[in-house]
Amino acid sequence: MNELSAPRCAFCGKDRAEVKRLIEGEDNVYICDACILLGAEILAEEGVITGGVRPAVASGEHAPRAIPSPRAIVEHLDQYVIGQERAKRVLSVAVYNHYKRVFGSGSSEHGAGSHTPAEDGDVELTKSNVLLIGPTGSGKTLLAQTLAKMLDVPFTIAD
Repeated sequence: MNELSAPRCAFCGKDRAEVKRLIEGEDNVYICDACILLGAEILAEEGVITGGVRPAVASGEHAPRAIPSPRAIVEHLDQYVIGQERAKRVLSVAVYNHYKRVFGSGSSEHGAGSHTPAEDGDVELTKSNVLLIGPTGSGKTLLAQTLAKMLDVPFTIAD
């Protein structure tokens, strides 16, 4: 695209390089993230929408009060799931690492002398997936449901 036809926000006139996000509407009309936030703030002030506008993760609104340690997760799973010790350990570490990655080091309930990733400085947790495979009745769904209930997160099943 040449300079004249480069996408620009229809409200403030800034181009893609000057904003974090430029969203395209119908007929090649664009609006930037800043104008969306400004519009939402105006609507909130006028009482059209409630609650204000702010990033949920940055505000900590959806962050857990304390990230449970892998040991605490295993202990909770032990109360509901019989056997599957290896699966419980693997899932508990995966969940712990996920929360640490998503919510940062945050606050957690570590015991005395515990080690947190924040102490390492350069430690970076990468995204990983867990696939539960096993015969019918082995406890895959119960493990996932119990974790979801403990962490107060939505749970769905897809076969």
